[in-house]
Amino acid sequence: MNTVLVTGGAGFIGSNLCDRLLGLSYRVICVDNFDDFYATDIKKRNLSNCITHNNFKLYTGDIRDAAFLDDVFTGNSIDIVIHLASKAGVRPSIANPQQYYDVNVNGTLSLLETMRNHRCTNLIFSSSSSVYGNNKKVPFSETDNVDFPISPYAASKKAAELLCHTYYHLHGFNIFCLRLFTVYGPRQRPDLAIHKFVRSISDNQIIPFYGDGSSERDYTHVFDICDGILSAISHLKGFEIFNLGGSQTTSLKNLVTLIEELLGKKAIIQHLPAQKGDVVKTYADISKSRQQLGYSPKFDMRQGLINYVDWLKSNDL
Repeated sequence: MNTVLVTGGAGFIGSNLCDRLLGLSYRVICVDNFDDFYATDIKKRNLSNCITHNNFKLYTGDIRDAAFLDDVFTGNSIDIVIHLASKAGVRPSIANPQQYYDVNVNGTLSLLETMRNHRCTNLIFSSSSSVYGNNKKVPFSETDNVDFPISPYAASKKAAELLCHTYYHLHGFNIFCLRLFTVYGPRQRPDLAIHKFVRSISDNQIIPFYGDGSSERDYTHVFDICDGILSAISHLKGFEIFNLGGSQTTSLKNLVTLIEELLGKKAIIQHLPAQKGDVVKTYADISKSRQQLGYSPKFDMRQGLINYVDWLKSNDL
């Protein structure tokens, strides 16, 4: 599979993945609509390593636009699609559920139909750990019941997984749904907690601290996520769901303490009530991914944060 289409390729995960694919001599077709969820200049900067590469092509457009997608597929012989494009974020989805459903579900359906029409049947779909909701059984396994999402974002990702299974069943697609656990690292979106905490503590600004600090996340470095996606490409067959996480948890309280230690500065904290839609804990069981994909995360929390802080400093961000 030499030609890969990456939807959402100008984003945080997508741009890191495009860099890796080009380094492995894949031909990369990037689709992104450069929406205004955060500054488009950031996304353009994300692609600065790719844009002049001979094996890279950028298309600007919306995955809900069937005519646009048809042009992309007609102009390229695409072997596999890595579908990362989505409306991201739990809290914003509560304020605008219609748009999240439209992009994440109808956009995925539009992509699947275009793939079917062009006889491209290999897809890796970026799902989310949010589909597990407030699962009381930890760590979270791919066989756990995910019928109880607690945000529109989570519900949209679960719905898209179901569409993927339908196309596997009806049309013989090979599809892996990868449930990603709280990704961080270079090029992280500015709305995400680690980016906000590092910047705010560095600049002596107040950080919003939701709840009592006991909530836990399975933070996963973006380089480990890219490793998992690349392994999924080489193993893609049939329909499977895989967790990609760090398989370790860090509480909000300990996250802030660790960032304080790395920066040598104390946080100025504004205590706020817990947010609706936020899960209490995420924790990935990655035994299936280890066994079937050879997935093995390399970054622990301290190493990953050191890498991220160094990246911010080296890029004057």
